[in-house]
Amino acid sequence: MSLEARDLYAALMHELKNNLGLLAMTMEQIPHLDQDQHDQPLDAARMLCRQVMERLRQSLLLYKAADHPLPMAVDAYSPREFVHEVRDEAASLARGRLRVSAEVDGEVPEIWFFDRNLVDIALTNAIHNSLAYARTGIVIRAGLADGMLRFTVSDDSNGYPEHILESLAQGKPFSSGGTGLGLRLSQMIAEAHTNRGRAGEMRLGNDPGATFSLLLP
Repeated sequence: MSLEARDLYAALMHELKNNLGLLAMTMEQIPHLDQDQHDQPLDAARMLCRQVMERLRQSLLLYKAADHPLPMAVDAYSPREFVHEVRDEAASLARGRLRVSAEVDGEVPEIWFFDRNLVDIALTNAIHNSLAYARTGIVIRAGLADGMLRFTVSDDSNGYPEHILESLAQGKPFSSGGTGLGLRLSQMIAEAHTNRGRAGEMRLGNDPGATFSLLLP
């Protein structure tokens, strides 16, 4: 693909993402009528729009990372504030269908250094997965593990498929369908965070529902 074609491809994805953002804002102005035949399809359409926007955002990052490292903008942020902001966004997407809560362990420092935008992308991908499969609730946590800051998204779904867990354990590429793209990008985001010779990690598990963890050094 020529440089001009690659630039046009990236510009097209960016334009589509922006147009979907405008569509999402328009849909947010449509009120609920407390009628399932109206409200449920509307919520499903809103969720689908957000998911497509997020997939385009992920695709743009992966496109840029094909020739260069992920663009990093590490700064000092409050893990507590960040978790609650992510919780509020997830709750707005759930629209009362699921219980969304936030927990921050007492030992978490007031400040940690990370790329807020990239970490938000990784957690949002996990949240969208949970919104699709959770039965009653999602919990977003911040804690410490192995000397790193750990952000976790967990739910009460049936958990990750076994082939996804096996692929991660064996270091194999994830399936190109379903959650494969988002998980691959999340893994790249984790590993792009480095400090004193340590790189971040992405971990998946079933406890018993799906548990997504992003560990940042």
